[in-house]
Amino acid sequence: MKRFLFMSGLITMVLFLGVLLGMQQANEGMRKMKGYEDPSDGKAFHVVETTEGYNGTFLGNEITSQDIKEKQEKLEGIKAFNFFSSMGKKLADGVSSLMSGLLNDAADKIEGQVSE
Repeated sequence: MKRFLFMSGLITMVLFLGVLLGMQQANEGMRKMKGYEDPSDGKAFHVVETTEGYNGTFLGNEITSQDIKEKQEKLEGIKAFNFFSSMGKKLADGVSSLMSGLLNDAADKIEGQVSE
């Protein structure tokens, strides 16, 4: 049994290290395939504070604080109703109350049998 656990652990560690080395090799291959070194590589979001507010980039798109305010006002004005979300909440509340009732009944029966 000890030998089996040792061998299983050893095999798991070897496979884990193989996955890590494979990920490293894939990363290096992607960089070589691009053909040049990009200093902004991996930066999806960048923010700069200016005198007017904040400016930034998100996935290469320029964003200003005015854009963010407009989007926030638009989202506040929508007041959308999500049918599936409300049905999910009702279903979850129903299942919770049902299970709570069943567990309370089971606990009462067990206490009744113990006290007799």
